[in-house]
Amino acid sequence: MKKIVLLLVLFSTNLSQAQFIKEKSINAMIGYGLSSPHESEGDISNQGVFLQAEYVMKAASWIDFRPYLGFIYTSSNGKDIDENPTYEKAETTAVLLGGKARILAPIPYVAPYIELGIGASIGKFVTYTAFTDIDKTGVFFHVPFSFGLALGRTHNVDLGFTYYFQPSVEQTSGAVAVGLSFPLKS
Repeated sequence: MKKIVLLLVLFSTNLSQAQFIKEKSINAMIGYGLSSPHESEGDISNQGVFLQAEYVMKAASWIDFRPYLGFIYTSSNGKDIDENPTYEKAETTAVLLGGKARILAPIPYVAPYIELGIGASIGKFVTYTAFTDIDKTGVFFHVPFSFGLALGRTHNVDLGFTYYFQPSVEQTSGAVAVGLSFPLKS
C-alpha cells in the first residue's frame, strides 16, 4: 500500500511540472455520503457526509488529471432503504487520497464527464451482512469512479456521483456531490 501512495505522490508531482498542463485549479466538493455492502440480503445504504478537494491539471479541453484528498463519514440508523429494521450495515469513517483522470465532452455550458483512478482509504470500515462480518481499521486500496455534469461557461461547477470501490472491506462508498472550481494563477 505504501508503494501505491508513493507512486501517486510521484505521479502528481511529475504532472504538476509538466509543460502540457494548460490550466490549474482547485475543485472543492461537498455532498451526501453513502456506503453500501457489496453483498446483502436487503437494500442497504448508510448515509453521512462527503468532502473532497482536488488539484485539477487541465491538459486539453477534454481531459484533466486530479490528485484528490477527501473525507467520508457514514453511519447506520438500523434501517434499510425501505425503512424496515435491519441488522446489516456498511459504515465508513475514512480519509480518501489518490489520483484520477477526467474525460469530458467539450460541450459549452453542460458537459458530461467520467472519471477513473486509483487511491487509498485510511480509516475505519464496518461491513456487517448475512454474508460478511468485517470490522477493519487501516489503509485500504480503492478505485474511484465518477460521472456527472460540468456546468457553466468555463465548466467550473460540478454536479455528479462519485464512488470508491473498496474490495478488501467489501463495500462501496460514495456521494451525490456538488463542486466548485477556483482557478489558480500560473
